[in-house]
Amino acid sequence: MSTAPESPLTGEAAGPADVVVGLVAAPGAPVEVADELAGDLAGALRERHPDVAWDVRVVEDGLVQPPADDAEIVAAARDRLLSEEWDLAVVVTDLPLAVDRRTVVAHASPVHGVAVLSLPALGAVGRRRRALQTTVGLVRTLLGDAEGDDDPAALRRRVRELATDPADTAEGVRFTARVLSGNLRLLVGMVRANRPWRLTIRLSRALTAAVAAGVFALVTADIWRLADRFGWLRLSTVGLGSVVAICATLVVGAGLWERARSRRVRKQVALFNLATVATVVIGVLTLYAALFTLALVGSLLLVPSALFAEGLGHPAAIGDYLELAWLTSSLATVGGALGAGLEDDDAVREAAYTHRPDATG
Repeated sequence: MSTAPESPLTGEAAGPADVVVGLVAAPGAPVEVADELAGDLAGALRERHPDVAWDVRVVEDGLVQPPADDAEIVAAARDRLLSEEWDLAVVVTDLPLAVDRRTVVAHASPVHGVAVLSLPALGAVGRRRRALQTTVGLVRTLLGDAEGDDDPAALRRRVRELATDPADTAEGVRFTARVLSGNLRLLVGMVRANRPWRLTIRLSRALTAAVAAGVFALVTADIWRLADRFGWLRLSTVGLGSVVAICATLVVGAGLWERARSRRVRKQVALFNLATVATVVIGVLTLYAALFTLALVGSLLLVPSALFAEGLGHPAAIGDYLELAWLTSSLATVGGALGAGLEDDDAVREAAYTHRPDATG
């Protein structure tokens, strides 16, 4: 990915920068379609974003052995993307894909920078035209162009951010900070497309463990007294620790963190890791907020004020119920971390990286 020289007056690139899109096609009909698609795709992208030089490369590779689902295809394509040092990858496959028994035309994973196009779902009539339209839409999704985003200037900025590397002298934390500040809109689009608030709902073991721990804490008199005596500082510390615990369990335990294989893909790997952490953190915070709400409602309905006051040793006020809900939700989140440790790695990845299906029929 080349970087154009900057104008001394504006600080913006003086010439076009390259965005490399890899078209990975299975042998047979997919690679024939990809060869036909390459020129049209480059032209369509160039028309939308003339300030960027689009480099579309076709590679023949089956990636996976059938039967395989979209998650396996995305993982294999991600490995190829990093090894080839592309910016984005679109897989053209002849494997039929389905979600909940519905035929899927395409999937896009903005965090991975990978999309999958299923040829069988396009039908026999107008396949080339439909393939081009769908692929252009997939690239827009990979760029973080969410549905309903009608601001072409914002999308052009995201493309430029993808096509421009930070200074080569930036290392470590400084490099990551530059990636974050320079690609904030792209990062937000990637995370939003992931729908992180749905993360923990898809992890059954983590959710079950969290609810079980919350119920146990809610009906235990010792927890009542601890919540009463902890104070806001300790409650905050326990809450923060519980969130960090489950986030670390998900990211480290499921191997969601990537390492750059070469200097050229550092920026893309940094964006991937930032988007992964943001997705997991938002998902866990959503779980924490839901658990707090449930704990507060449960304590008000299930813990009689007289019994609560007897356990505390003083009259119970609304602040006491809030403290109990706070500690209960923190302990429930710790329980969720234990449950997350039992989740299958593939289940965690599937939950963390929600694809956008375009279903038909």
